[in-house]
Amino acid sequence: MTGMKKLRSAIIGCGKMAQVHAQALTQIEDTELVAVQSRSLDKATAFAAHYGAAAYTDIGEMIRREQVEVVVICTPHPAHKDATLAAFVAGAHVLVEKPLAISLEDSDAMIAAGEAAGRQLGMISQRRFIPAALRIRQAIDAGKLGTPMLGFVVMYGWRDETYYSSDPWRGSWAAEGGGVLVNQAPHQLDLLQWYMGSEVEDVYGAWSNINHPYIEVEDTAVAVVRFKNGALANIMVSNAQKPGIYSKVHIHGSNGATAGVQTDGGAMFLPGRSAVLEPPINDLWTVPGEEGLLAQWQQEDTALFNSINAAEYFIRLQQQDFFRAIIDQRTPLVTGLEGRKTVELFNAIYRSSQERRAIRWPL
Repeated sequence: MTGMKKLRSAIIGCGKMAQVHAQALTQIEDTELVAVQSRSLDKATAFAAHYGAAAYTDIGEMIRREQVEVVVICTPHPAHKDATLAAFVAGAHVLVEKPLAISLEDSDAMIAAGEAAGRQLGMISQRRFIPAALRIRQAIDAGKLGTPMLGFVVMYGWRDETYYSSDPWRGSWAAEGGGVLVNQAPHQLDLLQWYMGSEVEDVYGAWSNINHPYIEVEDTAVAVVRFKNGALANIMVSNAQKPGIYSKVHIHGSNGATAGVQTDGGAMFLPGRSAVLEPPINDLWTVPGEEGLLAQWQQEDTALFNSINAAEYFIRLQQQDFFRAIIDQRTPLVTGLEGRKTVELFNAIYRSSQERRAIRWPL
């Protein structure tokens, strides 16, 4: 990119994750962070001052006046659609935090608006950029597992009352759109669908609130997924288990080989409150002839982890992919359509729990 024009970028929403995105953006040579938007001018001004950026309350005005080419949306989930549509109307490309939206209607409106504007829509799912996660995708692409036929997602974590009271929108159906399925699990649900490759046939799911009486939404959910090619998957996610966090995605192939990634361990990451404590590693690998590589990979991935700020680093890799996709006029690794798959999955689990039956695809 040396000598080439930098893409002018802006952040919409000034919450905790926006700080991580801003730190990452300032380290990417393909872009320059020029503006920040919030409904609160005070918030936007304080945030923007850290990065030498301009502060705005109006998205369209910000994009037009600052000639913004790419926006990163870090608002609460239910606000993703309106911010995305405003950005597309004003002519910017959009990279939105996970989940893409809380409903399929919102997701489809966002995807259609991007297509109509001729602009890229991407969704943050930075765990796809973890070396241990990429290894599984590469093994599947190389046929080392045969066909992925059995998937397993487990995410045990803990969120306390101070977490839910840290932002007024947390823990309600109207303002957050859901609980663990919508906020913490999308990363693992995205990996599961990325790896399995087949379209979903149906989902049977159930949710519960085990030990968070001060929130409306679920702190725990389980589901069984059946895919159109006969593959199966099991999902178990919870914010109700102390201590720390333990998240894994395992893929078992038709040839009997298994590849697994522990995406998170040690403690729940809270932007601005705690760091990522344990390296993401391959925790299981039985590909014939490669069983002995596990220890080596774990060593390499731990060394990388110890040399970076993991919360910022993998988001930066995804931001870089998105900017390069715009410059090279190609599709980014995680598109709006990819993000929509996770929205469809968690909505099916909610509907299945409510109606006490399996929900068939498409919703």
